[in-house]
Amino acid sequence: MTKNLLRVGTVYLPVQRVDKAADWYVDKLGAYVTYKDDNKAIVNMANLSFFLVKAKEKETANFIDERGEECFSLTFEVNGKDELEILYNELASQGVQVGPFENRGHGGKNFIFYDIDGNMFDVWSELSSVFKEKFDIG
Repeated sequence: MTKNLLRVGTVYLPVQRVDKAADWYVDKLGAYVTYKDDNKAIVNMANLSFFLVKAKEKETANFIDERGEECFSLTFEVNGKDELEILYNELASQGVQVGPFENRGHGGKNFIFYDIDGNMFDVWSELSSVFKEKFDIG
């Protein structure tokens, strides 16, 4: 059965103000909007569609792990450490809340950042080999 699952097509994210959130994703992350109404917007980036859904106050996609630490539920990939540092500096210079670079005991480096609604995201410097092959990225 798992052979039928080909990719993740859509990620749903809770937001407080749909218009403001959609603008943030466009301005800060280079997304583009394909649909917007009062309750939701669809923004596209990183080969995915993100549904920004109006949610209750303080609702985020984050979760608390067994140690009581807040965790992200989504990791973006960039092609190497240089690209990671460029993205980090771009986000930081735009006033995006970013965490420090981390070495988590596996190849590459990571950092986290937050959107304007407190949704936490991870960025990893190691682009998957399957993605590189599919899109002919060196």
